[in-house]
Amino acid sequence: MAEQVRAIRTRQAILSAAAKVFDERGYQAATISEILTVAGVTKGALYFHFQSKEDLAQGVLTAQNEDLLLPERAAKLQEVVDVVMLHTHRLKTNPMVRAGVRLSLDQNAVGLDRSGPFRNWVVTFTDLLEKAQAQGELLPHVVPAETADVITGAYGGIQSMSQALTDHQDLAQRVNALLRHLMPSVAQPSVLASLHLGESRAEEVYNEARQLAQEQADERD
Repeated sequence: MAEQVRAIRTRQAILSAAAKVFDERGYQAATISEILTVAGVTKGALYFHFQSKEDLAQGVLTAQNEDLLLPERAAKLQEVVDVVMLHTHRLKTNPMVRAGVRLSLDQNAVGLDRSGPFRNWVVTFTDLLEKAQAQGELLPHVVPAETADVITGAYGGIQSMSQALTDHQDLAQRVNALLRHLMPSVAQPSVLASLHLGESRAEEVYNEARQLAQEQADERD
């Protein structure tokens, strides 16, 4: 049991070090030796968990959303908003998320499959939008899969623009503006009036997510 816990901690230390190096240097410039130095582990320990730099990067891309938990909402469009808000807050506060976003948007990451996060976002949004459609929340013209693609692409572009201009300092404002422009094109007026889109929503959702994660951890214990 102690050996298993130690292995989990070692893997997490390696991933955290990789996230730091990828975030600071980008995928192409990052090296295994630098990640080893930051992690403080042996080459054998690293290769026990990850086979290559690409494997490490995929680990970071996957880890960025591993604890993305939210309470269910009566309005599924509010869940769409809250998923975006939670990720926005975590991007500014969580090094793993920040590194994952940098990798997913890094067009110089030759040889790295960056499609996973985008595909996952589309699947998540499509599922929520289909549920919203079934509840009569969407305007008649909306096609859930198409709208999921648009939201994913627009949100990725907003993240990239905010990073380039202000190192994500204005991300909350830009995301708020994005949602205020997108939601009226898909939501029934009665639903739109009930949506919480303000910049403070990101921190509120983050606190809810933390509480939910703690409750689930207590139940497991």
